[in-house]
Amino acid sequence: MATTQNPTSTDSSTTTTAASQTTTVKRKPVFIKVDQLKPGTNGHNLTVKVVTSKTVLQKGRAASQHLRQTRIAECLVGDETGTIVFTARNEQVDMMKPGATVNLRNAKIDMFKGSMRVAVDKWGLVEVTEPAKFVVNEENNLSLVEYELVNVVEE
Repeated sequence: MATTQNPTSTDSSTTTTAASQTTTVKRKPVFIKVDQLKPGTNGHNLTVKVVTSKTVLQKGRAASQHLRQTRIAECLVGDETGTIVFTARNEQVDMMKPGATVNLRNAKIDMFKGSMRVAVDKWGLVEVTEPAKFVVNEENNLSLVEYELVNVVEE
């Protein structure tokens, strides 16, 4: 004689409460302004307008199809506090049209020849959003500020 197991209502309620306890609550992103960016930092969320976009590298791999082409564009992006150069890679290049407003999630600051650049890697997100109402302040370009790494020896 084969017996079948019927889950009772108390069993199903305990599994739903256990499942609801394992879900994590996500934090709301905190958006900052361009003038708050500092060298060597990461985890930034920004809403910026694209001022200019210039493709600097485009490599196509015609020999094999499983290797994708590499595209890199340098885009000047900014908000009402200032501007900075954003390094767009591959699919990000298509989104960076002059005049577009984009959200940069989990962006990091890369240093290139002593100047700051914003980049979003595979852990971040670049998304086009509704047009912002601010006017970009092109007078304060953070990428024109040259930084120098100084080692301080404490005795």
